[in-house]
Formats: sequence, C-alpha cells, structure tokens
Amino acid sequence: MTTPNEHLLDWLRDAYAMEQHAESMLKAQASRLEHYPALRQRIEQHIDETRSQQKLLEARLDSLGSGPSTIKNLAARVAAFGQAVGGMTTTDEVVKGAMAGYVFENIEIAAYTELIAAARVAGDAETLRCCEQILPQEVAMSRWLLEHLPEVVTAYLERSAADQEAKR
Repeated sequence: MTTPNEHLLDWLRDAYAMEQHAESMLKAQASRLEHYPALRQRIEQHIDETRSQQKLLEARLDSLGSGPSTIKNLAARVAAFGQAVGGMTTTDEVVKGAMAGYVFENIEIAAYTELIAAARVAGDAETLRCCEQILPQEVAMSRWLLEHLPEVVTAYLERSAADQEAKR
C-alpha cells in the first residue's frame, strides 16, 4: 500500500524534473529569439522564476529526506534537447515554440494543482505553501503566452510576407 506521503514525494520529484526540463527548453528558445523582444524578455523572466521554483522544490525534497530523481532529470534534459533541436528545423519556430510553451505551462499548472491537493491530504503544510507559491507564476506565464500569441503570430506573418527572417 502506498501512502499519500509516498505519492507526494514521488510527485515532488516529478515536478523537480519538470522544472529542469522547463529551464532547458526555455533557455534554448530564448537564445534563438532575435526578432521577438517581448517574448524573449518574458521567457527570460520565467527562466529566473523556474530556477527559483527548482530551489524551492529541491529544499522540500531535502527536508523530506529525499532528492531529485537522477533518471527523471536526465530524461527531462534529453527531452528538452530533442525539443530544442526539433524547433530549430521548423520554419515557424517562434510560433510553434510559443504554442508549445503554452501547453507546457498548463501541464505545470495541473502538476502543481495535483501537488497542492496531495499536500493537503498528506498534511504537509510546507509543501502546500511551496506549491501555492509556484502555481500563480505558472498561471501568469500561461496567461501571458495566450494573450500574446496573436501578436507573435502577426509579427511572424508580417516578417515572413516581407521576406524577412521570421523564424526566430
């Protein structure tokens, strides 16, 4: 039988690996954005938030006598690398990257919602506080991407129609 605390710990490890993946993915995307300064700036801001989230999660894992899963972290980094390389080969990289970012943010929202519920059941007030601190940052990034996706698409189409480098 698996206890709520054991599930919570496993899901915290998943969240840490997810944030490792997010950092790799966001850094790769930001490094290639040349013609979309608002998007680049918001991604760079979220990279800082992501690093802070990793520290919070790592502190929780340490305090619970655990640590990040090496296998999950490695898998997350390999996936982020594959995603970055795949994006470099598309002609509409910025549009697909913004869409993928929005989808990923919503996966993170679901993960932190799950962790908050599990922390309540497990009676883990510190994990609850940690995840309640992270969740609004993910919601804000998701909203920003959704609100600015039309601008990104419009700028991409205008650059492409003018025969300017539009991909990034």
